[in-house]
Amino acid sequence: MTESATELPFGRFLKFWRGVHSLSQEELAHRLDSSTRHISRLENGSSRPSENMAQDIAAALELGQRDRNYLMLSAGYTAIEEKQDFHDPALKWLRKAMVLTLRSLDPYPAALTDGLGNLLMVNRGWVGFYLNSNTGSTLGNVSNLYELMFNHYGAGNIISDWEDTLSVIMMSLKQGIMLGRKNEGGQQLLSRLEVHPNIPGDWAQRAAILEPMASFKVQVEIDGALKRFYSVAQTIGALGPAAYVSEPRLSIHTLYPEDDSLDLSPLIAKDLSHPLLPY
Repeated sequence: MTESATELPFGRFLKFWRGVHSLSQEELAHRLDSSTRHISRLENGSSRPSENMAQDIAAALELGQRDRNYLMLSAGYTAIEEKQDFHDPALKWLRKAMVLTLRSLDPYPAALTDGLGNLLMVNRGWVGFYLNSNTGSTLGNVSNLYELMFNHYGAGNIISDWEDTLSVIMMSLKQGIMLGRKNEGGQQLLSRLEVHPNIPGDWAQRAAILEPMASFKVQVEIDGALKRFYSVAQTIGALGPAAYVSEPRLSIHTLYPEDDSLDLSPLIAKDLSHPLLPY
């Protein structure tokens, strides 16, 4: 009995799904053109499935994307991502929910992004906030939140400990790409950021000794005074770990003032427009 097989939860997943579909080991073996003995060894941890076998089992059990990815992960393999377009007509309900959520966050600046930081929606607070330091045309051409941070914040005059913050972002992108399969968009983004002049040359070494951050501090001049904010990211997705293996992989990034008395309502008390502002 190999140590790797006994430590993997694949056998528990396989037995669970057989029970869900009321399949005997013999019936599943027949569907897979395999042997009952092999199915038994997979379930008791005596054997580990090949990647192709795990995929064949998922297909034989007619598992959806979420459950197939759980099964693959339980066998020690990478989840198979199927990109889902946020603008797909089937996700109309999700887009409506995101509009309501962003609107409810006003006047705090908030943006909805996909797993690569590509901007999908912004609220009025976000537009008003960034118009403090960008022209409307420049802001309208921004398509990726990370690139905005690297370009606009990179001089270090806005993000506190900006070298560490950018390093952790780089490490998150790098490891996400290494864990995934073919991810051309992610690799292209990483390649652009790796050569950015604001990236510390030792970003990997810096990030290696830092834990991932759910938030970081931002300092911005408003009405002639330096104000500090917390940038907080919240994951929007399926319940539990499925949020990390199911598309679309969404996050809302919001800036909250450190000073509770700071009134941000003037930021949205004017005519505002942006290609990604949905209301």
